[in-house]
Amino acid sequence: MCRFLLGITFFFVFSLSQAQTYSIIDGKAIKLYQEGEELTLSRQYDLAIAKYKAAINREASFLEAYIKMSQLYITQGKLDQAEEVALAGKKRLAGKNATLKNKADFGWLFTNLYMAQGRFQEAYETFQEADPLFDETFKKSMYYVQMKASMDFLTAQLDKSMAIEKEKLEDPLNNFQLQYFPVLTADGEQILFTKRDGTGNYDKEDIYTSYAEPDGTWTKPVSIAQTINSQYNEGTCSVTADGNILIYTSCDAPDSQGSCDLYIAYKVNGNWQRPKNMGKEVNSRSWDSQPSLSADGRILFFSSNRRGGYGGNDIWYSVRQSDGSWAEAKNLGSVVNTAKDEISPFMFFNNEILFFASDGHQGFGGMDIFLSRVKNGEFSEPENLGLPINDHLDQVALFITAQKDYAYFTELTSGDNGNDRSILYRFRFPQEIYLGENLTVTGGKVFNEKTGEPIDATLSLVSLTNDSTLYEFKSDGKNGEFMMLYPNKGISGLYVEKKGFLPKIYNVERDKLQNVKDLNVELVPVASGEEFVFENIFFDFDKYELKPQSMSSLKRLIKFLEENPNVNILITGHTDNVGSPGYNLQLSLQRAESVQQYLVEAGMHPGRVMVEGKGDKEPVVPNTTAENQALNRRITIKVL
Repeated sequence: MCRFLLGITFFFVFSLSQAQTYSIIDGKAIKLYQEGEELTLSRQYDLAIAKYKAAINREASFLEAYIKMSQLYITQGKLDQAEEVALAGKKRLAGKNATLKNKADFGWLFTNLYMAQGRFQEAYETFQEADPLFDETFKKSMYYVQMKASMDFLTAQLDKSMAIEKEKLEDPLNNFQLQYFPVLTADGEQILFTKRDGTGNYDKEDIYTSYAEPDGTWTKPVSIAQTINSQYNEGTCSVTADGNILIYTSCDAPDSQGSCDLYIAYKVNGNWQRPKNMGKEVNSRSWDSQPSLSADGRILFFSSNRRGGYGGNDIWYSVRQSDGSWAEAKNLGSVVNTAKDEISPFMFFNNEILFFASDGHQGFGGMDIFLSRVKNGEFSEPENLGLPINDHLDQVALFITAQKDYAYFTELTSGDNGNDRSILYRFRFPQEIYLGENLTVTGGKVFNEKTGEPIDATLSLVSLTNDSTLYEFKSDGKNGEFMMLYPNKGISGLYVEKKGFLPKIYNVERDKLQNVKDLNVELVPVASGEEFVFENIFFDFDKYELKPQSMSSLKRLIKFLEENPNVNILITGHTDNVGSPGYNLQLSLQRAESVQQYLVEAGMHPGRVMVEGKGDKEPVVPNTTAENQALNRRITIKVL
């Protein structure tokens, strides 16, 4: 029952707890009414309705009976019958025995009825008319306080309704009886969803997938892999932006920690490996489900009703460690979680906005979709997505594409004889809801420069401003392919690394990587005489002190030396042709020495890091433009 109907329960309790006066004096009608009240308290609603109906048949002006019967119809979800009875009773308010309390009771009844029907404007107007009639005792009740908060919420929401038009995903999708919880890869080329053939105990869940065709249609959905779908239930999944890491829910499997657990599977060389239970650090003896991976798979969000939370179901999270294990799950905290239920988390591709469903934050009724923005590492107060994305019904999940163009969701329909259906839909996501800077989705390949063989390298996009990793992906060892996301903000570096190879370093903005659709990255095996440009090392004009934005590259150079303990390097400084050759030679040496000093202070033996300055003697491009001069101002690393 949605929270707006809680006030109906209050009527049952409040009316019976005070000396009851009636709008009629017929003793037999009143006795029928009182019998209906007793049946109501024992939840025998159909019998109670019959008693109220009998009371009305005996005395057509029995206002209290109309109210109680309409309330019970609302409780049963029979809203049309509830409105019919309420309107019939409202016509009797003109009678001579009608009091201000009767008018207040009908005002409260219609406010709840309109809210249950999703007729928010009418509910708001009805409440405003009835509010002056409510007595002070009632206004102190939690039911009134909750409804008043709902009306204040509607005041800010009614004029902000957005225009959306939902569209059913076309054939060959939606050919199963039940399909739900859709997710897509960042490029929008693959959709995954949970498929179930029915609602019976033996109708099990599986994960199915489909691929986008060039003409915008979808391929026929197929089982994601035999290694993943089994005789047990597999569903409510999440996949990384590149589609190479999958986390899903399975219930009552032999290796389960509790009722439903989270499992993880990796795609290696194009094939899904056998999944593994995520273990006791993530799973519990309770219900753990509805996972959402960050775009690069480093943070997992999920819903659980385990102990230690704030309510029934809470949002929890776990962080992947450097060795690939997952840290002990933690509760996301009281800003997002409430004493009621928070479910279906979805972390948007920029890793800065968390969507989730909740009936604990102020909304329109039932479960609404909310978002919480990450600001300075903390989740902000959730924002309701507003009308018409949310309404009086339950909205339980939403998935938004990396391009911010479409939102995907599931709509439930009930049919006779148990023929319930769930259908996949989408709508254009409204621009009124800000989702941050645009993201560019690109890809490419990583391969061995010497042999042409593909390499399973790690690609890290790092904010050079604060040395924070924005995304981390791996290229496929079978074909070398990778996917990358680039946000349009700040200055960032792309680091492509594989043990046994020299790192490849890019400056994303200067190298215009966002515009490169097929980036071919050539890695060079570690060998004496090999050299690479040590990008993202910054100095002020005419200075040799390292700027803070250099930390990302410096730390990775330390990592390279630690992984290759037998490697010694030569650090060479280069300048452009501005200034005298002698001055440039001295400046280039000082800059190389600054890098050397950082490495030594970090623990590297001085004998492993030699330095030299070349000044402007070895330009990589002619010093004919400012852009070329910037390329010539560089540090290079050579393996000795």
